[in-house]
Amino acid sequence: MENSTPWLLKIFFLLTIILGYSSSSASSSWLHPLASSSMAEHRNYTAISDFRVLNRRKLLKCDDPNPYLKISVDPNSSLTNEEYLTVTVSGVLLPSSSDWVAMISPSSSNVTDCPLSEAYYAQTGDLSDLPLLCQYPVKAQYVKNDPDYLNCTKKDCQESVLGKCVVATCSGSLTFHVINVRTNIEFVFFAGGFDTPCILTRSNPLDFTNPNMPLYGHLSSIDSTAKSMRLTWVSGDEKPQQVQYGDGMSQNSVVTTFTQDDMCSSSTLPSPAKDFGWHDRGFIHTAVMTGLQPSSNFSYKYGSDSVGWSNQIQFKTPPDAGSDKLYFIAYGDMGKAPLDSSVEHYIQILNALGLPCENGPNLGELTPGSVSVIKAVTDEVNSVNVDSIFHIGDISYATGFLVEWDFFLELINPVASQVAYMTAIGNHERDYVDSGSVYLTPDSGGECGVAYETYFPMPTSAKDKPWYSIEQASVHFTIISTEHNWSVNSEQYLWMEEDMGSVNRSKTPWLIFMGHRPMYTSSNADTSVDPQFVNAVEPLLLQYKVDLVLFGHVHNYERTCAVYQGECKAMPTKDANGVDTYNNSNYSAPVQAVIGMAGFSLDKFTTDSNSWSLSRISEFGFVRGNATKEELYFEFVNANTRNVGDSFRIMK
Repeated sequence: MENSTPWLLKIFFLLTIILGYSSSSASSSWLHPLASSSMAEHRNYTAISDFRVLNRRKLLKCDDPNPYLKISVDPNSSLTNEEYLTVTVSGVLLPSSSDWVAMISPSSSNVTDCPLSEAYYAQTGDLSDLPLLCQYPVKAQYVKNDPDYLNCTKKDCQESVLGKCVVATCSGSLTFHVINVRTNIEFVFFAGGFDTPCILTRSNPLDFTNPNMPLYGHLSSIDSTAKSMRLTWVSGDEKPQQVQYGDGMSQNSVVTTFTQDDMCSSSTLPSPAKDFGWHDRGFIHTAVMTGLQPSSNFSYKYGSDSVGWSNQIQFKTPPDAGSDKLYFIAYGDMGKAPLDSSVEHYIQILNALGLPCENGPNLGELTPGSVSVIKAVTDEVNSVNVDSIFHIGDISYATGFLVEWDFFLELINPVASQVAYMTAIGNHERDYVDSGSVYLTPDSGGECGVAYETYFPMPTSAKDKPWYSIEQASVHFTIISTEHNWSVNSEQYLWMEEDMGSVNRSKTPWLIFMGHRPMYTSSNADTSVDPQFVNAVEPLLLQYKVDLVLFGHVHNYERTCAVYQGECKAMPTKDANGVDTYNNSNYSAPVQAVIGMAGFSLDKFTTDSNSWSLSRISEFGFVRGNATKEELYFEFVNANTRNVGDSFRIMK
């Protein structure tokens, strides 16, 4: 474990944390200031679950001499790329509601107590007494998820005397959704719940049939011609592979990866990405498919004869700059949720009503936000000619738990493999102390943008400069990083000036500005809006006549009037169908919208006094935009009902 902190300083820091949380009345002033600011941020944007703070619980010794206890997995053969495994705990003498099973990866993980690593756990947003595991479980479930477990419906006789059973044991079965994460996995049976856990027994390791399989391919645009598309995928093999596409065309992949040494850390606040959150990240392959045509359909597959090939996939190129019609989808703050009844670190499980599910979702009735949104977007992509998708920050919420990137890539694969999936960086991809980020909160868990930029290469100018622009049909998209320096005369500020100042409005009449942190919100504005960012960048929006501004970070949907410096410069009028219509033939100011409602815990609106706020919806969903050279038409779509909750248009 890498740690440059002198032992005396480390012990002092650990004592500071323990003292700060030794009682419920402890003041945050006891905390290291970085941990304190991290907690404030996580309280705003993270629903902390018992499982998420597991690594701050002391690992107890199980006093259980039970000779009958065992844990088994079906199927117990080599695993395919996606499996629903049945994990059965049997031989239990006294079933308890606090019994639980964790999936760990790799199976060689050190499932032991790591008391000297306590400083690492400050990054996850909550602090307790002691860490539990040197390796964080991928996911976990209480055995009581099996309704037959606690009442011992399924009994096995272990000992008989004169034909009469004198020792009977109970069993329970759980379903785990497992994807190919390249390393083998193992299941561990715990007693004591998440608060006072102890290890009872472990399963045998399970291997994936093909840990090198090429998986999770996703597309992105590289320029505004739409004649080339980048495909990115993950494999356990570092040798170059190939994408075969169109009519006999092919391109070899460029292979990259990253290591624990590439993760950020601090001498006073080490990161989970360097320690317990690290996981095999795979080898990331990228290949650019050239010789394409805009607004056209092609097919492709990727891989190699030695490691295997993906299925044949159909995809659509976006329209080129200057053409007329564009149909795109946009959202922020998605993350991912389990497709079983597991709880997972950092991901808040929510049902269709936006309420917490105690032990994971009942997918037959209630669907987590990210799952319902991606299902709705998938249906949209499969039924309508969607040209591209824009995901503006807080992508996977892996935050130093690297295996979460695999689960996120698997979640979005149905849409990201078919159309360009364009992204912007958010605080949970980039922020970390002493890393060059504007904000000091350790929200990336030590990833510092490395994982994000590797898994999602965008048409940026250089590494760790995640701002870019792209033109599709009649729209010029300017996409910035709110986490990098945007102050007046900074490199990014000068780039924004040059980019927006060079837009040919006769070719692309619409200018849409995107980033992560908002300028306007009616939800906890004191902590969600940075006045310095607004003061520096908002004048550029007015100067270059930006038509629409889209931000995330706040987890709901909100639309403004044509607003500048907190004042409505123009109000929309109703068209014949009752749709709010902004007339930009006499430009006054940008319309701004928050669209951070794609999956993470929804935010309530905390004030109703903002005159610039015209529409507010706290539901999971996405925004769809239709652009022609004459108008922009937008709709908020509720992912659960598919109803349009808000619509507006901007006219030239």
